[in-house]
Amino acid sequence: MGIFNELEQRGFIYQISDQQKAEEVASIGPQLAYGGFDCTAPSLHVGNLTLIMLLRRWQKAGHRPIVLFGGATTLIGDPTGKEQARQMLTPETVAQNKASIAQIMARFLDFDDPQTGAIIVDNADWWGEKKYMNVLREIGPLMTVNRMLTFETIDRRIASQKPLSFLEFNYMILQGYDFVHLYKEHGCRYQFGGSDQWGNMIVGLELGHKMQQPEMFVMTAPLMTNAAGLKMGKTEKGAVWLNPDYLDDYDYWQFWRNVDDQKVDDFLKIFTDISLEQIEKTMGARSGADYNKAKELLANEQTRLCRGEEAQKQAQARAAATFGSTNDGTLDHLPAYELNVGEQLLVDFLSAHGLVDSKSQARKLIAQNGIKINGQAITDLTYMLKKSDLVEPQMLSIGKKRHYRMI
Repeated sequence: MGIFNELEQRGFIYQISDQQKAEEVASIGPQLAYGGFDCTAPSLHVGNLTLIMLLRRWQKAGHRPIVLFGGATTLIGDPTGKEQARQMLTPETVAQNKASIAQIMARFLDFDDPQTGAIIVDNADWWGEKKYMNVLREIGPLMTVNRMLTFETIDRRIASQKPLSFLEFNYMILQGYDFVHLYKEHGCRYQFGGSDQWGNMIVGLELGHKMQQPEMFVMTAPLMTNAAGLKMGKTEKGAVWLNPDYLDDYDYWQFWRNVDDQKVDDFLKIFTDISLEQIEKTMGARSGADYNKAKELLANEQTRLCRGEEAQKQAQARAAATFGSTNDGTLDHLPAYELNVGEQLLVDFLSAHGLVDSKSQARKLIAQNGIKINGQAITDLTYMLKKSDLVEPQMLSIGKKRHYRMI
């Protein structure tokens, strides 16, 4: 199976320039493809994961991926999909974010193979050396304001009468030239990105063609959405971060375990290495039991890739203990919170341990039967926890998906 045929079957291809020619070039021999990641936070999130997995599939097919960190472009801020300018970051913060993100990349990509090992580059390395006048003379004549104004990001900001700074206006120029630079320096012919980046990517493609570099191709992957078509990646605790410092392993596992039934087939194809044949077998008749089996497989495989096998096993075991699919009856896999006084109001206990945002939220949850101890809803706002009752750990449940040990 050709690489683009495989990518299409797995659902990675949303838009692609000259697919027939792109397939022909890839069939000649190993090719380089890059994906860009701005360093706006210390961790990437699941919204970035499609691109990471796309680079992973490219590498597994015998090609070589390039991870481009936007050390320069992060300092400007991508206006794509934004109504207001992004917060300006310092170079020091960008460097720290880059180092943290690089650790995540090592989970998904092989950097050691002499033939297909991933390459890390940073566009700050070439933009920091370029003089402004040289940029104007080299790139300026090849890019028209008329053309730039037709792209959705620019057009939407202007139509809404929201300010678009000259700084932001330059973003697509920098991103476009990144592709040209990687073609010149590495022979990289392919750029991959999310579907919201198509406009910025076309700028690079057109710029390359004008600079007599015709065999360049861009391809976008679909954005991750839920069954309603809305962007995914948020939970009640916030973004679904890839870095375990910002989201624990169990919550990461649970995110994948709780995806919509309608999306689990697609997600298995995109976010795991499981063969298409095995995915079809797992999905079976697409009954409730089949969906649950498939979602647990998705959670296990993605957690193993992102967090490691031990983290996956611990998260799975904790889920089994929480939801009663084990026979030992223990709560050992649940995180423990200690009652270290003789007695304490449940509301105060929840607030003191940061399990709720405020005491008023705790009271609201109790009023809505959202707090349970050992499966029994607590309805008394003045419910008192007593240390003498916790000789044996008790399970505290907040909503349907958050479970803890009280000791």
